[in-house]
Amino acid sequence: MSRGGALIRLSLLAFLLALLAAPERFGWLFNWLTKNGQPAIYTQTPLWQLTLNHLGLVLIAVTCAGIAGVGFAILTTRPSGREFLPLSRSIANLGQTFPPVAVLALAVPIFGFGSKPTLIALFLYALLPVFETALTGLSTLPAQVLDAGRGTGMTRGQRLWQIELPLSLPAILSGLRLATIISLATATIGSTVAAQTLGEVIMAGLMANNTAFVLQGGLIVGLLAILINDAFRIAERRAARKAGWRGAEL
Repeated sequence: MSRGGALIRLSLLAFLLALLAAPERFGWLFNWLTKNGQPAIYTQTPLWQLTLNHLGLVLIAVTCAGIAGVGFAILTTRPSGREFLPLSRSIANLGQTFPPVAVLALAVPIFGFGSKPTLIALFLYALLPVFETALTGLSTLPAQVLDAGRGTGMTRGQRLWQIELPLSLPAILSGLRLATIISLATATIGSTVAAQTLGEVIMAGLMANNTAFVLQGGLIVGLLAILINDAFRIAERRAARKAGWRGAEL
């Protein structure tokens, strides 16, 4: 990242932290979107609390999807597990078959209102990008590298942990990045089933016809997506350089 780009990202991070720490100081930024004496800043629940809850749900869902997705990819790239590839792909595609609202509607009668239905929806939507990128990374490794590992007497487990996963890490991180960005946006609908996310701010704005609230919620989610996306890209470049990928400096 260029020095100018880094400065812009640091400025966005500083603005986001300031907005979450003292949102009342930014009333001037949203006042023009209010009418008939509406409040410019959402105060029913602290914005920092909603943001932490939002990020917590995304972290849990993406972590679970990462473990499951990479696990399925490892299983289906082993000689004994290749026959499970169609089944694994069907499971990974399951979340993309139904819209998030439909997943929530099916999950609420079973798990009740709150965070659990949202976590299920986020997990299902995050699974596919993690699985597909991990599968691509593990199945496209140079044959000569794997042969070298066999030639040195490495066991299958040693080859997996010391060669295959490190070389596939850039692809796996790419999948985790996509899953995280998708989950950040999808988590906003969790507020429709009483999960405390930044969608609460957006929903309150829509119900009260208060555009200032809608912008606040959307702005925070957007800034989080930009900053987290950049953090993942930095990690991907470093992993790619370590793995010896061409073009890792891009």
